[in-house]
Amino acid sequence: MRVELHDVVKGRRGAALPATSLAFDDSGPRIAHAETEQRPTVLGLIASGRMKPDAGRVLIDGTDDRRALRRRVSLVDAPDVSDPAPNVWVSGVTAEELMFAGRPAHPLAVRRWLDEAGFGALWRTPIADVEPRERISLLLELTALRAGVDGIVLVAPDRHGGDPLEWWRLAEDFSGRGFAMLVIAGEASATVLDGRALRAEHGARDAADPRERADAAVSPGSVAPGEPDAGSADGADDEADIEIPPADTPEPAAEPETEQAPAPAPASAPEPEPAPEPAPEPEQAPAPAPAPAPAPAAEPAPQQYTHPEEGAR
Repeated sequence: MRVELHDVVKGRRGAALPATSLAFDDSGPRIAHAETEQRPTVLGLIASGRMKPDAGRVLIDGTDDRRALRRRVSLVDAPDVSDPAPNVWVSGVTAEELMFAGRPAHPLAVRRWLDEAGFGALWRTPIADVEPRERISLLLELTALRAGVDGIVLVAPDRHGGDPLEWWRLAEDFSGRGFAMLVIAGEASATVLDGRALRAEHGARDAADPRERADAAVSPGSVAPGEPDAGSADGADDEADIEIPPADTPEPAAEPETEQAPAPAPASAPEPEPAPEPAPEPEQAPAPAPAPAPAPAAEPAPQQYTHPEEGAR
């Protein structure tokens, strides 16, 4: 299998990825140079068919078939895209990859695979705490389990530290197993591997448009004096570009400032009228005095009993 990138560009004026041409196949591993935080990931996404470039072509075995490219090329450890979460145990990462490969992913199967592959001691180790060489070896071995994968794009293995020769030996090993192998790394690692690692780039340029290529004395992305800044080719991000005037162009005289009439003083707000005093409450009539209690009736005087005989006397 052979993958070719011809003048691929991403972003306005190649900000995300300047015009890049490279190729990798199953004849041996290749290393590609990419700097800045996001360019390695962008290049990896384009090389594996997971991102469409804004310009240029990507071919697999001579044909423009991004669907086949995405199916046959695996993207490994790309920051913020395919790298495992740092706090996930190795057992969790392995279970997920076994599932994607169509294999049993229950705990017993995971433990068995880790032991057989030589990673059993890492069972409960967070992936972020795994040494660089073991981490990359584990992820490559898990990727190789997927059916139909003929190529591997390994992104920024140098960000984990360690000796570049260690992960490059892994790339050589997987290339020897029949995989088309591309490693994307920084210039420092590429310099260390110079003489051993073959470069994948050919004919790379620093800008998408020849009008935007600066001289050696002009830093990339700057605009030479007297030349307008070229806009995007497709017009998708047509922002107002600022043209830098030539150095000998006199500056326009400053226009005198016109005196402005003083603003009228704001009319004073009318004082609020005092609130009316509340009406006096009506006087209540005095409560009638309680009626005197009726005097008790006088008891009749007792009658004196007169014996009948005394009355006859």
